[in-house]
Amino acid sequence: MTNNFTKYKKIIDYFRGEVASKDFETKFAAKSAHIPKTERFLLKMEIKRLAAPCSRLVDLRGLVDGECKPFQHEERTHFLDDVAIKVFNENINLYGIYTLGVYEAITNTENNFRVIYQKEKAGIKVTQETKPKVQQVLEKSQYPAKLYKFGEYYNRSEERMNFSIAILVTSEEGKIECHSSDISINGCRFRLPSTTKIQMGQIISIRFLGLEEEFEFGSSDIFNYEVRNIQLVDTMQLVGVKRVYHDDNVKDGFKPFLTGFIQGNKRRYKINLDNSISALLTRNFEQYVLPKSNELPVFLSGQDEKLRPKYALTCLNNHKIFEYWQDENKHSTLHFLITPERIKRLKKLFVLGKALVVYSFIHHSQGKSYFYSADEEQLKGDEGFMAEFLGFAANKSDFAITSLTISDVKKDKVNSFYTLSDSLSKKNQYLNFPVSEENVEKINELSYLVVVNDITNENSTAIYQTFPADNVNASKIKVFGHKRISTPCIVEEIGINYKNHRQESRFKFKTDVEVTHKDLSWSAQSLDFSASGLKLEFEDAISLNKGDIVYLSFTNLQKITSSFELKSLPYIIVRINEKKTIINLRVQIDKHKHIGKAFFKALIEKNKDKLTPDEYASMVQGLVKPLRNIYSSSVNIPNLIIQTSGSRYKFEALGCAQEYGKLMPTMRELSDKVGHYNLYPILSNLSMTNALMLNLKKMHATDQPITEVLYVAINSDAENIEERVITKVASELNTLKLQNMFIKGALKRGHFLCLQLKLSRTNVPDMDYLNPELSYISSYAIHRGKQVEQEIWSVAGVVQVLDITQEAMTRTRLGLN
Repeated sequence: MTNNFTKYKKIIDYFRGEVASKDFETKFAAKSAHIPKTERFLLKMEIKRLAAPCSRLVDLRGLVDGECKPFQHEERTHFLDDVAIKVFNENINLYGIYTLGVYEAITNTENNFRVIYQKEKAGIKVTQETKPKVQQVLEKSQYPAKLYKFGEYYNRSEERMNFSIAILVTSEEGKIECHSSDISINGCRFRLPSTTKIQMGQIISIRFLGLEEEFEFGSSDIFNYEVRNIQLVDTMQLVGVKRVYHDDNVKDGFKPFLTGFIQGNKRRYKINLDNSISALLTRNFEQYVLPKSNELPVFLSGQDEKLRPKYALTCLNNHKIFEYWQDENKHSTLHFLITPERIKRLKKLFVLGKALVVYSFIHHSQGKSYFYSADEEQLKGDEGFMAEFLGFAANKSDFAITSLTISDVKKDKVNSFYTLSDSLSKKNQYLNFPVSEENVEKINELSYLVVVNDITNENSTAIYQTFPADNVNASKIKVFGHKRISTPCIVEEIGINYKNHRQESRFKFKTDVEVTHKDLSWSAQSLDFSASGLKLEFEDAISLNKGDIVYLSFTNLQKITSSFELKSLPYIIVRINEKKTIINLRVQIDKHKHIGKAFFKALIEKNKDKLTPDEYASMVQGLVKPLRNIYSSSVNIPNLIIQTSGSRYKFEALGCAQEYGKLMPTMRELSDKVGHYNLYPILSNLSMTNALMLNLKKMHATDQPITEVLYVAINSDAENIEERVITKVASELNTLKLQNMFIKGALKRGHFLCLQLKLSRTNVPDMDYLNPELSYISSYAIHRGKQVEQEIWSVAGVVQVLDITQEAMTRTRLGLN
């Protein structure tokens, strides 16, 4: 009911459920005879509107001063408190069906925070209603998801064969007969009762009783092993051990026996594939998530005051962050955002599990861009000015809110070798090459990894724009302006896409080239070049083939250098088109250093800001994979993997490298399944979840992500999950007062989280990257291989979940001061 009809409330209440009666018109005319004709007509329309059927779901959790629970009515599930349930039943009895009048009655009860605020503003005393005892009602409260830890692929040096056989284990506690679970050349696993005492690092001896009946192993049939891992499975201990060799000179017949025995029987007894399957699925989810990352990983080099951004991993989703921090000449200004002073603050905040929030805007004048940025730590000393600064900045067209986190560069994660790498075929062995020494040196120069997240959203920006900034001190704002520098800061932009196999930066460049092969010669023009190769185009078809070695002379380039002899330089043809007019070449090095490679490398180093890359994300030679590996092992925000299940979507996989902040521990504590996380805080708001899934069906892989903001209240003392977790989307709390009431209520009962969700449609996987392990699995267990392949192709989308609680609480506090 609108405010225009408050004076006619008694008449409206009188006609609840009477609109369909035959004498409605007569009764209404009698009751409204004293009302002016125009208002009488509008009042009748209002009564009929309230009697119209309604299909809206009502969720009052966090919006009323009361405990809400599921309330079922005609196959609809509402979330109402006891006051609203009472009002609902009263109005349903009067209207006969669920109408707009019922909907508005239950959303305007006396204990609704919005109604309370409106009455307090009008100076009306708020009366408290007696709250009936809440009865427990169960709903779906578990959304279990398994965590796949990015960057962890435990490589086995040996194949492990599933093989159960009687063994005798001897330790300090005595002898016990049990059975093996699997064996390898230098290790095995076996089961012991949980009551048996055994500890890590302990040396035990094993006799393989089941094998002794048929085979002889040499001088001894007792072998020493070290306990390497112990896993509890129900009432049993699964013990993993590794062989201990005391004397390398003693002839050992058991090792060669096991080598032949496993090789000859592994198809019969099957190889233990758990390790390979886990690694493959982790790589698979990484491949879907990282190219859809909404955060920008920036690697820094230097020390102390000389710290500077060096490399940035970009993709379609995060490229707008990289572009934002560029001046009018497309030179990077990330050094304005990531300063040595902020690095010091970030290191302190990281220990506390917090991010650093930075507010920025760009002033454009006379074709130049001037950057201004201030972080929370810089502004917190003067909250009055902080509010004025944010009000001023938010009204600029280039206003942005950025969250920064820092971590060390995990240099031990540069390589991500395949499990059982010895099984790779020759054609796939390049996938397992370690990082070159040259690139190891480059990575050793890196100091920190800073992850940049854009947490700007319409709701928060609209609120900041309401902050008064008319009297803001201009001289104070100038302090946060960044001085333009004459020498641009070069930040290498590296594409994170898995399908991009280019090994080094390639630039567009045209120059004349003389090509000779045996007694033949041609004139060509270069299309692009890199340090180790180039592409040439000929006017007519040439009589050359892939693998031919040709000699190039760069007549025009020779004119600009005397330090390099650019004649008769050997190159090998690695690709040629069907028309034989375009060839790709790579340097051919026999014994000595290649002059061409040295020249082009120097040319690139001296002219980086002048040369034009042949694609938006240039590739730094060989650094893509190791930097991506370092970043994946540092991802600390949860990524929800969306997979297809028939015609529906399922959330059963969660990907990140480590727990960080409060969200992951909270979801782990809410789970009733060991080793899993309960996604209830994210997925329980069904209206939001359904909207995201509808959007996902319409999305394309090239579309920008869809953003949603969730407000979550966690009551640790409540017994039921429905009472422990209450969520609201930003559209439901679109004013500072509503946000403040929700946050205060959450903090009073437990703790508060504000989450930014970004939904993206994923691309198809690069099977060249996944096939080696998938083929290995399928060769020993075809049914499991098919299951894994189905998992690989089922991924449809990913939701990245970022904790923006700090910014939400700052915004609310400042807005109410």
